[in-house]
Amino acid sequence: MKIIAHIETDFPEKFGLPRQSGLIPELEGRIVFEPDFRDKAALKGLEGFSHLWLLWQFEGVERNVWSPTVRPPRLGGNERVGVFATRSPFRPNPIGMSCVKLERIEDTKDVGTVLVVSGIDLRNHTPIYDIKPYLAYVDSHPEAVDGFAAKTKKYALQVSFPKDLLEKLPTEKQHAAIEVLRQDPRPSYQKDAERVYGMRFAGYNIRFQVNGEELTVVEVEK
Repeated sequence: MKIIAHIETDFPEKFGLPRQSGLIPELEGRIVFEPDFRDKAALKGLEGFSHLWLLWQFEGVERNVWSPTVRPPRLGGNERVGVFATRSPFRPNPIGMSCVKLERIEDTKDVGTVLVVSGIDLRNHTPIYDIKPYLAYVDSHPEAVDGFAAKTKKYALQVSFPKDLLEKLPTEKQHAAIEVLRQDPRPSYQKDAERVYGMRFAGYNIRFQVNGEELTVVEVEK
């Protein structure tokens, strides 16, 4: 398969990424097409759609063998379920899928036409295989059942972000940073209240601790 584009986001690594697309609407990304696919004609009509499906490549998870079961983080990292009952990156083929909102289409001088999207769950420079329009009349199923994922879909931490530390972040990034932290970036098996974690976001290193259901930011570094 051919990589048609890469996405630019505020996440240089996977730590801190939302576990699903659409969870944090404020998170934006910019899709930049590869030179062979910088043909504006390929986007004709796309402006009429509000949301898009992105098919992309999980990087750094390729394996020579695959496992029929995985341990979803939201189940504590201990319970095993079938790989095809999850969205785990450890799959026979490292293909991810995200539904994002199309904010705007921009023309640039250096990289041609780009797509600005929101609700992303991809790290910076993730390769994209394909882009398809989201069709509400067939893609939306309000009656759908969420299986074991329904147990944890409302999970969130209380975030204590001291004002002097929060103001080190650009104003337009502050709310998104809080929402990312509320989703609990830690691996589910780590519960050490004394441990200090670091999340790289928008050019900053946000360091925090978690005690029970409360996350406290202790340092922000450029």
